[in-house]
Amino acid sequence: GASWDEAAMSGANDPGVQSVRQIYEFYKRFGIATEVMGASFRNVGQIQALAGCDLLTISPELLSTLSASEAPLARALDPEAAAALELPFVQYDEPAFRLALNQDAMGTEKLAEGIRAFCADAVKLEQLILAA
Repeated sequence: GASWDEAAMSGANDPGVQSVRQIYEFYKRFGIATEVMGASFRNVGQIQALAGCDLLTISPELLSTLSASEAPLARALDPEAAAALELPFVQYDEPAFRLALNQDAMGTEKLAEGIRAFCADAVKLEQLILAA
């Protein structure tokens, strides 16, 4: 019976955006050497909310919308700002990690969705290469 309001969940309110922001801030806060990547954007607001993230995969359609805009794109994520945050350090063994991941519906669902999408795209790419 729940409904999804795309307008209300665009930008920083989107649970996926909040998840990427949380991951970015944790890794940057503790100087953990990795690149954080946001993906599967449905609207420009989500991209704007993660501007400054290490990597973003952006569809040609949304890239075109961004490039056509005259509005400045402000940096929303910054490693120096993240380094100054008061965050607790967490460390998990494998069972605790699996439990924490399962308790994070957004992380579990988006991770599985992303893996399925990347696998489907890999198959499409293989078929294009074989057809060439």
